[in-house]
Amino acid sequence: MARSNRSVAEPPFVLSKDSGRVRWLTLNRPAERNPLSLGMIRELAEALDRSFADSSIRVIVIEGAGPVFSAGHHLKEMGNYGGSESERRLRQEEILRSCANLMLGIQRGPKPVIACVPGIATAAGCQLVSACDLAIASEQAQFGTPGVNIGAFCTTPLVGIGRKMHRKHAMEMALTGDLVSAQDAYRFGLINRVVPLAELHEVTERLAQRIALKSAQAIASGKPAFYRQIEMPIEEAFAFATRAMIDAAQAEDAKEGSKAFFEKRPPVWSGL
Repeated sequence: MARSNRSVAEPPFVLSKDSGRVRWLTLNRPAERNPLSLGMIRELAEALDRSFADSSIRVIVIEGAGPVFSAGHHLKEMGNYGGSESERRLRQEEILRSCANLMLGIQRGPKPVIACVPGIATAAGCQLVSACDLAIASEQAQFGTPGVNIGAFCTTPLVGIGRKMHRKHAMEMALTGDLVSAQDAYRFGLINRVVPLAELHEVTERLAQRIALKSAQAIASGKPAFYRQIEMPIEEAFAFATRAMIDAAQAEDAKEGSKAFFEKRPPVWSGL
């Protein structure tokens, strides 16, 4: 993956901090509402790749610095100005392709990724929430796909959002450009939980640490299998899931889990 093109004098786009076996990745452009610029996308993708490869890390949390999670793409990068029409199209294509690869990388990665959302998450920022395996939001959080308000349409964000929410709710968000509350986002299926802002970090940390105690081997095989089968016709999904479950049953942690169950003791997972 290409390296970020930010200057050395600039602060990193993404901050990283470990809490035991949980890694917190923080989008670090609060004054700009943490836009998914090309630099941000690249550094976040690199940070995720390092975290997926780090055997000491079991769970990853993505949050935004400041009150906003992410307001979406950087409008100056995506705008129709600067350079010729062909140059603008190439720039936009690079941004959207890189963003799509980031979203796919999250879902294909072997470790759980949790979005911790304090405030607004719109357009590609809302897409990032939808790409994460789990999402915890504060009561003040709002979600939306407001491209239509500036003469565009949030087509690429809807790829992920429309797979996590009922399509009629996703289409209403896209057609109106309106923000929806955290409670509505929970009801629509975009997020897992709504908590007071003062408790957001603690609740997310507690959930991440609980997952970190589970078998990383089981999660590494089960998470990608879930996303693969969910898009298949049901007969094909059962056949695929059956093969995946049989393969997983031969793994070291599956054998240890069964043995621990019958011996009435806590399992000792590989890698712990």
